[in-house]
Amino acid sequence: MAKSSAPARGAAQTRKGARWGLWLIAILAAAVAIAAYAYREPIRGYGAIAAAYSARVGCSCRYVAGRDLKDCKRDKVAGMELVTMVEDEETRSVTARFPLVAKATATYREGYGCVLEPWEG
Repeated sequence: MAKSSAPARGAAQTRKGARWGLWLIAILAAAVAIAAYAYREPIRGYGAIAAAYSARVGCSCRYVAGRDLKDCKRDKVAGMELVTMVEDEETRSVTARFPLVAKATATYREGYGCVLEPWEG
């Protein structure tokens, strides 16, 4: 009786499937890299605006309105989920960060309210 070649065929198909999976991962990684390169300026711009807006609004909420920063975080508009805010009670400032892209700080100044620190570009 002849032996079946089913196990050998199954192993070859598994290797072929693994190669397709690697090619798919490589193609997706290349697409992400191309998109990040193509949209880097708009992403930086939106990140800088989001960080500055959040720092200014968070500082005003915290030091002008007197609310807790945790309460102020609920006031972020849609699309600002990635922005994080941290307060420094000693300097009366709020720093907002858009991950890997931008950071902005707003400081409370008597008579002026919350003022953004100069941007470093």
